[in-house]
Amino acid sequence: MEKFFKIKERGSTVKTEVFAGITTFMAMAYILMVNAGMFSDLPEVSYNAVYIATAISAVVGTLLIGLLANLPLAQASGMGLNAFFVYTVCFGFGLTYANALTLVMLDGIVFIILTATGLRKKIFDSIPKCVKAAIPAGIGLFIAFLGFQNSGIVTNDDSTLVTLASFNVFKGNAEWRSIMPMLVTLLVIITIAVLSIRKIKGAVLWGILGGSVLYYLLGLTIPDFYNGFADKLTLNPFTAFVDFGKESFFKVFTQGFDYSAYLEHNSVGSLIILIATTALAFCLVDMFDTMGTLYGACSQGNLLTKDGEVPNMNKAMLADALATTVGSVCGTSTVTTFVEASAGIAEGGRTGLAAMVSAAMFFIAMFLSPIAALIPGCATAAALIYVGILMIKCVKDIEWEDISVAAPAFVTIVMMPFTYNISYGIAFGLLTYVCIKLFIGKFKEINLGTLIITVLFILMFMLTH
Repeated sequence: MEKFFKIKERGSTVKTEVFAGITTFMAMAYILMVNAGMFSDLPEVSYNAVYIATAISAVVGTLLIGLLANLPLAQASGMGLNAFFVYTVCFGFGLTYANALTLVMLDGIVFIILTATGLRKKIFDSIPKCVKAAIPAGIGLFIAFLGFQNSGIVTNDDSTLVTLASFNVFKGNAEWRSIMPMLVTLLVIITIAVLSIRKIKGAVLWGILGGSVLYYLLGLTIPDFYNGFADKLTLNPFTAFVDFGKESFFKVFTQGFDYSAYLEHNSVGSLIILIATTALAFCLVDMFDTMGTLYGACSQGNLLTKDGEVPNMNKAMLADALATTVGSVCGTSTVTTFVEASAGIAEGGRTGLAAMVSAAMFFIAMFLSPIAALIPGCATAAALIYVGILMIKCVKDIEWEDISVAAPAFVTIVMMPFTYNISYGIAFGLLTYVCIKLFIGKFKEINLGTLIITVLFILMFMLTH
């Protein structure tokens, strides 16, 4: 163990690595419930199936990053990318669940090729810094928006498109049945924030669990709340595995390449452009998210090399790409490195042994799906909102006083939640950047790769809308 993981060499102990691995799992275990809940909005797949798919891909990704790169990190289906999968690719573009999985698989394969050939760095360098810096913030706003919608706090309105749900129970404008879940969401957000401030490990998970208990306790105040509850309850953990085998596992091969439903209303040309640009969007967001997380987490733990680089960077990226490919076969969205792994590093994790422990915890969690299925949507909605809070902090790195930087960054951020689409934010950010550089006479500053990607997005708009 010492020879492989170099525990003493990195100033750690087995005990420290074990506790770090458990801490990382506690900090990111919410993804099992949140991801499954988000995918269950799709008609083709259930909560149980995606719960198992998420757990398996997390086990594989976390094992790979620990064994290949010897880093104390963990991987799972990325927040933001799962929203892109469900609400943009499926509901927005009209692709089926299985169709979307083929794009995730393409993302993984392309990512493997880019990492092996070194092209990954060239693509990364071709995206303007202002757009790269804004992507996490835009995704954060998008995720938070979804959370507020899922909780019922933000609802539809004919005149303004969105509005605040009614909390007026006294005049009969709203019922306690609808107000209660919204109050639980708000209380969970505050709880998670307080726990985080007090440095409590796994604040998000504890917030979700506490909110769930509160939800069911308050349910006692609502007539008929528990009617039929026992009929839906199952304590058999293998029920989820059965659903996984029927609904998600291998669907990318058995149904994924059947685009007949999409072609009924669209041309073959638009499908080709859609596949190219959407797979590119998956790849770009995955790439930037992973690279940023790797650098930030390793920097926090003083794991960077003398040159200020992430140790075994290519191996870590390869682990991400392989896990994404496996995830597509299992039936979930792009797998990426989680920033919550920083909690384990803060606990003292320095080697891949911590990742092995986290992977073991995810494996055990696979058999707890009946418990996870009881988590109400109002509790996981709070987790989405809190993740949005964490992701928005990157705006501090944007030079807001320079309009040539601020404009593309701002457009990137706001277009994601406003259009319900992550790739549209990236596209409009790049388009704004290119146009500004062109009209102020600094066309030579535009990277060729930036131009190519921008043109691809323009073609997507012209052929798919």
